[in-house]
Formats: sequence, C-alpha cells, structure tokens
Amino acid sequence: MSNVHVIDHPLVQHKLTLMRRKDASTNSFRRMLGELSTLMAYEVTRDMPLQDIQVETPLETMTGKVIDGKKLVLVSILRAGNGFLDGMLNVVPGARIGHIGLYRDPDTLQPVEYYFKMPSEMAERDIIVVDPMLATGNSAAAAVARLKQLQPKSIKFVCLLAAPEGVATLQKAHPDVPIYTAAIDRELNDHGYILPGLGDAGDRIFGTK
Repeated sequence: MSNVHVIDHPLVQHKLTLMRRKDASTNSFRRMLGELSTLMAYEVTRDMPLQDIQVETPLETMTGKVIDGKKLVLVSILRAGNGFLDGMLNVVPGARIGHIGLYRDPDTLQPVEYYFKMPSEMAERDIIVVDPMLATGNSAAAAVARLKQLQPKSIKFVCLLAAPEGVATLQKAHPDVPIYTAAIDRELNDHGYILPGLGDAGDRIFGTK
C-alpha cells in the first residue's frame, strides 16, 4: 500500500460524506465533485515539474516558476471520469485532455474498449488518469496498460472512492502507478459495486439511471 495515497484533508472528507447521501441532488453531487476534484488536484500535482520564466513585477524583473502544464494530460475513463475534469482544470488549465471509453461486461466484469483518443507526442507527457470509482480495478488496469503502449513519462491514477479489491488489482498489474483516492471503502458486492460507496457515480453525475 506504499504507493496508495488517501487524501484525508478535512474539506475532502466533508464533501465526500455529503456526496454519499442518497438524497443529494444531481446538481449538488456534480458541484461537490468539482470542488472535491480541485482539492484533490493540489495533492496529486504536488511533484509536478516546474519551469523558470521571466516576469515583470511592478518594481523589477525577476525569475519565477510556473507549472509546465502543457506537458500534462488528464485522461478521463468515460463517462464518469469527465466529472473530474473541470475541477482539475481549475488547477492546471494548460493540461491536455484524453479519453478512454471502457464498459464493463455485466457477466465477466471485464472491461471492453470502445473509444481511445489522446493528444500527440504522448512520450513527452505526464498522465493523470481520472475515474471516480476504483471498484474491481479491471477497467483502471486496462486503461493504464493501454496508455503504457504510448510510453509516457509517468502515470498516476486518481479516484474518489476505492475498494480494497480494486486497489489490489491495479497494484498487482501496475505497481509503478501511484493511486490517489479520498477513501478506501469496505468491499465490493456481488455486482461489483463499492460498499458502502455512493452508488453509480456516472448516473449521479449526469442524472441518469
């Protein structure tokens, strides 16, 4: 578990608890996810590379440091991962966006890819993969494996909630990929949902069933 980071900031935990409530509206759930993903982005980007630039202050010229955001790619696992993007872009607005479409076969619980679109020159880039739920871990492991074919500089995985089973699956397949999450819940049920969890994140973000 050394490569698993639980972000236990009080504001993160407060918003996560409010999101878990079954009576939280689609609007409030979506808004809190945006706020929470912004807060999580501060921890996830803590070791991002910096570059020096010259700036004119009101008094003199100086050398300052800025994030090299143009080399960062936020990769959303569709569709629920899109709920993470706006909040993270508040912190790194220069990041590029990639999408991976995966659906889970209801019988085997294995991921099936249906969409893959990334920026160019991925070998020069750092990747942050976002998906609210790390349940079985199969989709996350498949997404990371697909991205590794592009030989990026680094990959991180960020989720709102994780199940122990999902963490184990992703770590076994990709021990070099750090996992960032707001909580590790108790277990999965027979349908592959996280318990106690917060339901289907995609349905709650987009107001669908």
